[in-house]
Amino acid sequence: MNLTGIGAIYRFELARFRRTLLTGLATPVITTSLYFIVFGSAIGPQMGGIGGVSYGAFIVPGLIMLSMLTESIFNASFGIFMPKWSGTIYELLSAPISPLESVIAYVGAAATKSMLVGAVIFATAQLFVDVQVAHPLLMLLFMAAVAVTFCLFGFILGIWAKGWEQLQIIPMLVVMPLTFLGGAFYSIDMLPPAWRTFTLFNPIVYLISGFRWTFFGRGDVAIEASLVAIAFFLILCLAVITWMFRTGYRLKP
Repeated sequence: MNLTGIGAIYRFELARFRRTLLTGLATPVITTSLYFIVFGSAIGPQMGGIGGVSYGAFIVPGLIMLSMLTESIFNASFGIFMPKWSGTIYELLSAPISPLESVIAYVGAAATKSMLVGAVIFATAQLFVDVQVAHPLLMLLFMAAVAVTFCLFGFILGIWAKGWEQLQIIPMLVVMPLTFLGGAFYSIDMLPPAWRTFTLFNPIVYLISGFRWTFFGRGDVAIEASLVAIAFFLILCLAVITWMFRTGYRLKP
């Protein structure tokens, strides 16, 4: 394992994040505050509690997942797309570092940023509502699993995208709507039976439900289903990345 190469790429990616640290951390703080003002203060009193949990506390896991999914995809896709766009990808491919080591470095740096954003959102939420975490260790492990998985997904998008427009299509037109419809701000048990059944085909439901379970000990679906879903997506992303490097898909001319 080329730890020197991994460390060099990892530090380079984190240095890029530090250059935009203020905006990178200020944005989730402002966004989270606005969500709590709109949903927590204005809508929350009308909603009451959900499953014995105040509405303000109930939406915290959804808010964290919403930001982490988008941040994970953006950071990882941008990290590998920039070398493609600038032409330095060939230096990476010819360097004495394996595809696995490249993925570990890029995905590791992107996942670190995503976890930091999640922690900042959790800390910001504490300013508005008291949130107790039933399973703190499982919460951190679930956060890490989601961050790594969606950073792998973002890495795939970064290789697949031919331009800046394509880089934004999947996160903005697919992932974001699925997250809003995946129970980030409500329980799918509140939906009519037909809509609830339809919603269960949304993979984001299982991620948000599993993460919410680590907070309150309950979710919209069984925690086992959430763990299976995240494991399946992780394996699928690893398989796609392996195929991309093996075939040189959009990596080589």
